[in-house]
Amino acid sequence: MLQGLALSFVIAIFAMALSTFISIGAVVIAIILGLLIANFVKLSDSFKPGITYAEKSILAFAIATLGINLDFSVLASLGFSTLFIIVSGMIVTIYVTIFLAKFFNIDKKFALILGIGNGVCGASAIGATKNILNVNASQAGISVAIVNLLGTLGMFIVPFLAIVFGFNNSEAGILVGNTLQAVGQAVAGGFAISELSGENATVVKMGRVLLLTPLIVILLMIYIDNDNDEKRSFSNIIKNVPQFIYWFIGFSLVATLGILPTLIEDTISLVSKYALIVAMAGIGLKITFSSIKSEGKNAFLLGSIVFLIQILFTSFLLFMFK
Repeated sequence: MLQGLALSFVIAIFAMALSTFISIGAVVIAIILGLLIANFVKLSDSFKPGITYAEKSILAFAIATLGINLDFSVLASLGFSTLFIIVSGMIVTIYVTIFLAKFFNIDKKFALILGIGNGVCGASAIGATKNILNVNASQAGISVAIVNLLGTLGMFIVPFLAIVFGFNNSEAGILVGNTLQAVGQAVAGGFAISELSGENATVVKMGRVLLLTPLIVILLMIYIDNDNDEKRSFSNIIKNVPQFIYWFIGFSLVATLGILPTLIEDTISLVSKYALIVAMAGIGLKITFSSIKSEGKNAFLLGSIVFLIQILFTSFLLFMFK
């Protein structure tokens, strides 16, 4: 197992180093490097257990500790109209992705995880829901790559559109925060307009991230043991919830209550970030060019259309609440 695990760690280190020189997140670079190695280097079977461990167990650890970044008191700072825009934006994004998927020959669960990545918080949301939905590593990796690429392009496009649409700095921040996929992208896009836009984009984006917890609960109720009504009883759902979900919620509550020193919270957050990159390297090592050819093109087209709808829907609501 050590060989595959070590390879995932080495890829993660290179990804983090490269991300300091190019404007692409380390999670995406890790997937790309893993993909290239998997398809151009013949790895022996001895690598497989470690790669699987990185893709599953380290991913679970990364998502569990991700909860330390979620302070639910942020929701209290949002007004009703902003909260409505955030919640409805997420619902519409996910629903539209599932609805349009049939026109692109994409299965429902693949579409769902792509919609969750677009609608909530990118790679973190995909990682948190991957095992619940039982989506394979290839589909998860393709989804992460797509939402990060769209978010990177969106950092330049969405602020420009905010100006074209005539939004003030506050509204522009809401548009950026409610459409860009990763926290870093939303922050960068918001502050590219103004300080007020950056602050609003950050708060709105964190509001979207916080929706990950109730979304996970809903998905668990739908997809855990849904063979028959008896298995879908509350006690059986609780019994079959992956342990990392409990830790995720626990860390979220700890962050909200503020019972840990800032230094410890920051350390846990940093470890979570690095663990996620290692997990993405493991996911990349399981992606083949054939899977990209068969699923990647249509998924990218679907993701792009949904991203455009996401921007237009949020803009429409902002005009409505003017």
